[in-house]
Amino acid sequence: MKWDWKKWALAALVRAVKTFAQTFASMIVVGATFSEIDWLRALSVAGVAFILSWLTSLAGLPEVPEEG
Repeated sequence: MKWDWKKWALAALVRAVKTFAQTFASMIVVGATFSEIDWLRALSVAGVAFILSWLTSLAGLPEVPEEG
């Protein structure tokens, strides 16, 4: 079982950043004013989603097939 670690790291990072952005956007309530948004909570939840996405990528990424 061989992996191209550079490709895996880039694919995992891209996936985690997308997950962060989607989660962060979902924490902003439509119609809320700028001052009504709990920015710390939104960043915290999105940060946890980023970490969980990266950990899930350890199980494998379909974007990066095994070599060999």
